[in-house]
Amino acid sequence: MAAVRISSRSGLPSLLLYLGIGIALGQDGIFDVKFDNAELTQVIGYAALVVILAEGGLGAKWKEVRPVLPAAAVVSTVGVGISVGITAAAAHYLVGLDWRQALIIGAVVSSTDAAAVFSVLRRVPLPSRITGVLEAESGFNDAPVVILVVAFSAVGPVEHWYLLIGEIALELAIGAAIGITVGWLGSLGLRHVALPASGLYPIAVMAIAVMAYAAGAMAHGSGFLAVYLAAMILGNSKLPHWPATRGFADGLGWLAQIGMFVLLGLLVTPHDLVDDFWPAIVVGLVLTMVARPLSVFLSLAPFRLPAREKVLMSWAGLRGAVPIILATIPMVSGVEGSTRIFNIVFVLVIVYTLIQGPTLPWLADKLKIADEPEPDDLGIESAPLERLRGHLLSVGIPAKSKMHGVEVGELRLPAGAAVTLVVREEESFVPSPTTVLRRGDELLVVATDPVRDKAEARLRAVGEGGKLAGWLGTSGGSGVSGTPGNPGPPGIPKASGTGGSAVRQAVKPVRPVKKLGPADDAPTTNARRS
Repeated sequence: MAAVRISSRSGLPSLLLYLGIGIALGQDGIFDVKFDNAELTQVIGYAALVVILAEGGLGAKWKEVRPVLPAAAVVSTVGVGISVGITAAAAHYLVGLDWRQALIIGAVVSSTDAAAVFSVLRRVPLPSRITGVLEAESGFNDAPVVILVVAFSAVGPVEHWYLLIGEIALELAIGAAIGITVGWLGSLGLRHVALPASGLYPIAVMAIAVMAYAAGAMAHGSGFLAVYLAAMILGNSKLPHWPATRGFADGLGWLAQIGMFVLLGLLVTPHDLVDDFWPAIVVGLVLTMVARPLSVFLSLAPFRLPAREKVLMSWAGLRGAVPIILATIPMVSGVEGSTRIFNIVFVLVIVYTLIQGPTLPWLADKLKIADEPEPDDLGIESAPLERLRGHLLSVGIPAKSKMHGVEVGELRLPAGAAVTLVVREEESFVPSPTTVLRRGDELLVVATDPVRDKAEARLRAVGEGGKLAGWLGTSGGSGVSGTPGNPGPPGIPKASGTGGSAVRQAVKPVRPVKKLGPADDAPTTNARRS
């Protein structure tokens, strides 16, 4: 916990402190703990990586990832291939490693780490297209890199390169299909089944994500891609009790990182790193200054991104836990020189993270890429009421929301949804239609099953566009009066129904009600009742 606090204040990636703790505990350290089980480290590292990818997918915003998905896919496949080739050539010709060892190193260090990147950039607001590419790339490129490292570490030469490329494509396709399927089915189930306790939802979400990895691996596909895609779908599906689920996943991600990095620090022998220090510096220099920029610029050539953004993405290719975990694969496979491969990767990750991490915010500022921070998203938490066929929506109004100053009646929620309670400054009250909402308020909205999604869409629209959302181009998505395509004229009351009929009914003259006589008490037909 102290390491987390220190890393958050210093701006350095937290992995360095955790590795330092592991080194201090291990050989040549204070406590001199003997640990050299690479196979156990790899198993625990894989498990931790699944949790980290799940946490990253749950936090990925689809509205940021979707526009840059093709670019991220190309960088994480074609870009990885370019980076592997250039880095392997440098390791072979400049350091003197044989081609198998050089290719393994090139593949291992070609994977970026989302946790390392965003732990540094968390205080630098960047355009969504940059954060989207970096986040999606770090989630996608683990899959092809793992396949390459396993292939290069296998016994015997790789005879047919086209078969290896085909195998990578097939495993990625299988992993993507399974991840999307599991994520969609899981979100469908969690949205329509009320669990007996709210604390079960975070566990269920993580279980579904891990299930996606298991299914992908058993089907001989990419389990890492499956878990990331499944988690991304779950994270953008408006699941019940979402803030609690997100906090739970975030805590598990921290726990996985801490345990994994400490274990990796235990595995390394510090006095063995001295001989491999300069080879690691040379390989890292080529990777950082040549391979990574070329892979970014060449793979993103078809996409019209400014050159300065490509420069920042080139420098933001931080290496973290994944390369060090992948470096244990040749050790378990018994590849000759695998210990040296691990040492080179270990030194490279530490040295260049120390260089790149603190300079990323400075570079973003010099390139004038830093963007204005976006307003906080309207916090909506949903809890299904299965027996009552309804939902409770807990809505928090953030500081910069345009819902501030809007009356409850001006929300124009669809029929079947209503604001039933407002919590303000630790006091709760039942609002009237003229109650003015304020920033910091928490609302309890009750909605029936058919209008649950429409009610949330309307609330988000008002949070983004204010009381005139739907009149001035902000889509409410709820089909209420005043939405694009059917705006009601100003000055006419808005009914809570749907479409233009609600407005017409609001101004229709009221006909006198006929008094019922004795004959009217008799059974009537449906037509007469209508």
